[in-house]
Order: sequence, then structure tokens, then C-alpha cells
Amino acid sequence: MRGGQVFMDALAVHGVDAIFGNPGTTENPLLDRLIDYPGIRYFVALHEGVAVCAASFYAQASGKTAVANLHVAPGLGNGIGMMYGALKAQSPLIVTAGQQDTRMRLTQPLLSHDLVAMAAPVCKLSAQPESADEMGPLMRRAFKVANEYPAGPVFVALPVNVMEQETQIPASNSGALTTSTASTETIAQAAALVLNSVAPCIIVGDDPTRAGAFAEVVRLAEQLGAPVFHEGLHAQVSFPNRHPCYRGRIPFEAAATARLLEPYDLVLLLGGPFFEDVWYDGVAPIPAGTRSLQIENDASRLACNFPVTLGVAGNLQNVLAALNQHLSKAGTDYKQAASNRNRTQAEIRAEQDAQANAALKKLMDANPMSPARAIHELSMALPEQTIVVDESITTSLDVGGRLRYEQPGDYYGARGGGIGQGIAGALGVQVAHPDRRVVAISGDGSAMYSIQAFWSAAHHHLPIVFVVLSNREYRVLKHNLDIYRKRFDIGSNKPYPHMDLTNPDLRFCDLGHGMGIDGELVSDPAEIGPALTRAFAANAPFIVEIVISGKP
Repeated sequence: MRGGQVFMDALAVHGVDAIFGNPGTTENPLLDRLIDYPGIRYFVALHEGVAVCAASFYAQASGKTAVANLHVAPGLGNGIGMMYGALKAQSPLIVTAGQQDTRMRLTQPLLSHDLVAMAAPVCKLSAQPESADEMGPLMRRAFKVANEYPAGPVFVALPVNVMEQETQIPASNSGALTTSTASTETIAQAAALVLNSVAPCIIVGDDPTRAGAFAEVVRLAEQLGAPVFHEGLHAQVSFPNRHPCYRGRIPFEAAATARLLEPYDLVLLLGGPFFEDVWYDGVAPIPAGTRSLQIENDASRLACNFPVTLGVAGNLQNVLAALNQHLSKAGTDYKQAASNRNRTQAEIRAEQDAQANAALKKLMDANPMSPARAIHELSMALPEQTIVVDESITTSLDVGGRLRYEQPGDYYGARGGGIGQGIAGALGVQVAHPDRRVVAISGDGSAMYSIQAFWSAAHHHLPIVFVVLSNREYRVLKHNLDIYRKRFDIGSNKPYPHMDLTNPDLRFCDLGHGMGIDGELVSDPAEIGPALTRAFAANAPFIVEIVISGKP
């Protein structure tokens, strides 16, 4: 057998059923073998970044290891930004790129470069088989490393001649690997710390959802009567966003986080990097005197960025289940205190909702419509069971407050901060969930980073509804420029440089039409609901561009 067959067999034995790629000449050894592997579908993208992002979101949505197939050095370069996003999102992902025949290496053939070195900074492992005999063992290691905690992308360069060399070493997988859990003594310590708290709160990352511990987090919050925050950027539904204990995201600044956590005597940190800040403050995010309990899948993340009172490593589902079991045996006094806290959380949530509705009422007649009004109308029109892929950036607080995410799989977001992930990632989510409808909500600036995703949606008949919020500016950059000027005491009333998307205006329905997708431009909020109804009824990819107001 040849190296290319071993490579394809390795995908098959590891359960791969989808490849997202942008092929080129050096990918012929893979493409030519696809017909022999009918269980592996190939989804074509017109840009390598779209392929990588779609694969990353597919991994998040399906729970499977995804594969992205790129083309030599320029193609890998195009995909590296989205590989960074996959790394931050902890997506188990194999990224490959065809490499020129290694017998030509010294003459520096067209499109060649050191692919392993290019990919290494944004991967857990970057490697190239130098012979067909290495293909099977290397692919086994690639899948193992991609799925080890924290999961992430692995890059494998595939030289053309190695793919066509003969070998007797077949593909294989690593077998069943188990994850240990914390000792009963450690769980008892954690329970004692929690039971001695009178004002606990929870900050939850993506890992509990990935580990199947979503229900345990909800149970923990209810047993404690604790408010629950999520990380500033999150890829998964980490907690039901309409639950009385839900309080939204934490800030991107340590000082603001410390102020937020000031009322609490115990902070439970569950499965995340904690914390990803934008600005330097020089202070600790957890206030002095506040105790902290960090629970992670692996000890490598414990106390990585700041000290904690107690760190617990082990399978998150098992650890949280054991902790909840301890708490269920708490005395009557503790349970009454938790019940009182739950009542308080419900009152706080009701007041917050009332304030949000009052603020929305003041904006109802704004022209152009406000982002909040657009998301309110959108929330009223979305069918049940719609999956939301969100890259609305400065409108994300409205999206998180108005839409409804009750279970894992209802929402997917972008990690890492690189834009363009929303409409590209929606491709992978729709492939992973063919039985549910997907709406991708994106800002106009973000959408232009991966606009080629429209064509892939049309080509593969993926019925995604793309909602583009068009304020015709990089609104987040204007907000951040304001913060920058204030933080560094720069007195300025200068305009915002190069942050407007005008002259000419972008026309997303026209762009979509050129790639085979119908769409509607909406400027009247009363038309959002009917436009969404028509979009979903089309049962095909569809664009709804909504004109909203920019930065006030």
C-alpha cells in the first residue's frame, strides 16, 4: 500500500467523516483517493481561512475530530489566522497541506516553504512524514495530540512523493484512553470550601460543556444559589442564558473583573483559561481576601495566571458530579441560605430584564434602528430549535440577552478575537447539525473577512440564514479607540481614522447574488420578522442584511 492510502485509512479509523478544503495540485493524492472512501465528505471552500474555520466549528458542533485540507505555503498562510482561532477554541482539528516532492527540496520549487515551521506557532504539534513508513505512526500521534486536553489543531504536511511511496505499516488508532478524576479527599476539601461560603459565584468556561458537565454546572449553581458568569469570549453554551442565576459575561479588564467580583467571598472557576483581558491594569482579577476554587480537566491550567485557594484537576463531569453529591448532603441551615440566595438571584434577574426592556423602549423609534431593536425583532422571529452562530461583536450583549440558549448546541461563538469566523463557522455547524436550522449573525466588517463562505453554502446546499448587521463601520475599533485615549490620557477630539465602511457602501445581497444566494435588505424594523420568515421558508442559504445605527 502507499502512503496516501495509509493517510486516508488513518482518517477512517479515527472516525473522520468530513474534510473542509481548498484543493491545489499537491492535494491530488488526497482528492484522487476520496472516491474510495464514500464515508468521508469533502466540502469545498474558496479560501483556506474559510475551510479551517468551518472545520473548527464542525469539531465544536459535532464532537468529532475535523480535518482541513490546504494547499502548500500560500494556502497554509491564508489559513493560519483561523488556525489561531481553532487553537483558542480548543477545537480537535487536523490541518494538512500538500507539500512539493521532497526530492526537489534543494532547488526550492514553486510554492514550497518550510510548512512545519510556518504552522508551529498556532498548533499543538506540527510535523511532516519523511517516508511512507512514518505516515501511520505520525497520524496516530496527530489524532492523539489534537484530542488531548486542551484540545487543538495539529498540522501535518503531506509531500507528494511520500503519499505515493510504498509501505507495509498500516494506519492505527491509539485505543481507548481514560481521564482520571480527583481523589475523594480533594473533592471533600472543595466541598468544605464551598459550604463555608456565604456569597459564592461561578465563572464558567467552555470545558464543562465539552466534557458533558453542562447539567452539573446548572445543578451546582442552583444548590449554591450562586450567580453564573461566562468568559468574555465563549465557543459553547456554558449556562442557560435565561436562567435566573445567569449574569452574562465577565469584562475584558482585570480591574473591572475585580469590581464585579467584589461582593463575593468565593469564586468558582470551572474549565477555562481565566482570564483573557484586552487592556493592562496591573491588578489581580480576583479581589484580595476572596477565596477561589478552580476546577480543570488537567493540572496544567491550575493557578496558571494567578494563585488560587484550591485547585482541583480531573474529569470535569465526574468532579462536578461528586461535588454536587457532597453539597446535596448539606445541613438544613445551608440549604435554607442557598434557597434565599436563589430567590435573590431571581429578583436581580427580573430587575435586569426590566431595565433592559425600559432601555429598549427608549430606542424603539430610532432611525436608523438601534442594534438592540434589530436583535429584539430577530429574537421574536427565529423559529424554535434554531442554532445561533454569533459574531455580532459590539451587539453580542444584545444577542446574549435577547435570544434563548437552553442547551449545548443552541449557540456557537468565536474564540481568539480574530474576526471572520461567524459566517465561515456556520458552514461547519450546519454540516454537523443537518436536522436543525442555523442562523449566522455577523457584523458587516466581520463578514467581509470570509465572504467566500456564501459560495460554499450555495454549492453544498446548506440552508443557513446569514444575518448581516450593517452599521457600515468598525464599531468595536471606535469603542476601543475611545478607551485607548482615556487610558493613556490622550486628550483628543480627532475623528476615527479609517474605521468607516463607506464610499462605497457594501451591498451584501448583491455579493450573495453573485455567489448564488438570494437575500433582502431591511431598514425598517417591522420588516425583520417577515424577512426572516421568507428566509427560513426558502430552505436554502439566504441573506438578510439589516441596516442599523453606528456608534453614537
